[in-house]
Amino acid sequence: MTHIWELDFYRRPLQNEAGTPLWELLVCDAVGDFRYAATCPQAEASAVWLLAQLQPLLEATQVRPDRIHVFRPQTLNLLEPVAKQLGIPIEATRRTPTLKRWLEAKAREYSIEANYTGQPYQPLTLDKLPPVPLSDTLWGDRWRFATLPASDLIDGFRDRMIPILYMPDSLLPLKLGLASKTPIPGVVIDGGRQAMRLALWLQQTHPVSLSYIPGAPDGLVLEAGLVDRWILTTFEDTEVATAGQTFEQRKQLSQGLHFLLVQPDDSGMTYSGFWLLKPD
Repeated sequence: MTHIWELDFYRRPLQNEAGTPLWELLVCDAVGDFRYAATCPQAEASAVWLLAQLQPLLEATQVRPDRIHVFRPQTLNLLEPVAKQLGIPIEATRRTPTLKRWLEAKAREYSIEANYTGQPYQPLTLDKLPPVPLSDTLWGDRWRFATLPASDLIDGFRDRMIPILYMPDSLLPLKLGLASKTPIPGVVIDGGRQAMRLALWLQQTHPVSLSYIPGAPDGLVLEAGLVDRWILTTFEDTEVATAGQTFEQRKQLSQGLHFLLVQPDDSGMTYSGFWLLKPD
């Protein structure tokens, strides 16, 4: 069984007696059985301090993590050289649910602590740049909104020979308590000759979720990586806009679960990439 740690190291709305902002390190396993917390003044917040905390922690723990999940870019930058020295792989991912629940609980506790600064604090909010248009050289021939019953997601894709397949257990409909007939919305891209190139690009960007964004024009936006956003396409067709609204409504009924399918054409014979997606 894979043993995963989730880790965050960042500034909190706390200060020491000298009025210096404090940074806090939080480490937990994926199920929350193991937790570790420590703080340091902002001037000491560095890879060196982080290494000094993690080395004895690893020596004391009975199970060494196979990898560490990190959702905050600033934490990732500090942790990368430390993890390399410790010989533990890092995975940059928005999906750190146990850690994020702990951060939200800690945020409620900060406000009643004596060293609380009173500053507005959103523990999970990350700075994001405006979405970037996808290169025309990657986009396929056609695309459309689609819907599949939850059971068809498993039967139709899990055991197929698909070059790029992302269906983590945590996002399977059964794990989310969804009935087999629940309609799962998605987006299908017929990529033509570009299908495999587009699928490989998507794999590298680590898709998280898709959203229909109404505007002038309307757009389809991909959330990816830790803070990346991409405009996959824009459109002004009213029928497509209506389909986009239905897509968003069905996401609410499916607990946010949706899919992205890239294929060379609509023959149903071959697929290039399939991803189960859900907002973090």
